[in-house]
Amino acid sequence: MTRILVIDDEDQMRGMLRQALERAGYEVEEARNGREGLWRYRQAPVPLIITDILMPEKEGLEIIRALRREYPDVKIIAISGGGRTGNLNFLDIAAKLGAHRTLQKPFGLRELLQAVRELVPVQT
Repeated sequence: MTRILVIDDEDQMRGMLRQALERAGYEVEEARNGREGLWRYRQAPVPLIITDILMPEKEGLEIIRALRREYPDVKIIAISGGGRTGNLNFLDIAAKLGAHRTLQKPFGLRELLQAVRELVPVQT
């Protein structure tokens, strides 16, 4: 079964993503912040990471940068409800750092699952 790591500091968001992804046939690991997420990935790499951008401990942009340096083949979907701060668009920055897809919260589960399936097909 294809494994996915979801990194988000919001319990409700992690739960919703877990439920949708498991129903679609994926196995899901969770992390509550960027530091925990990076540690979990280093302990047991997965083919896809879905990471929030604005989080305590270590932000999603830092995670993307570190993963691109250490594990260039991992697929990454960046999600954020933070949008813009001044002239900065965090999802645009995430894409420039190496995120394969970006999704603005709130996004539809169909949109999420389409992005996930394009990056890592379900394996049984």
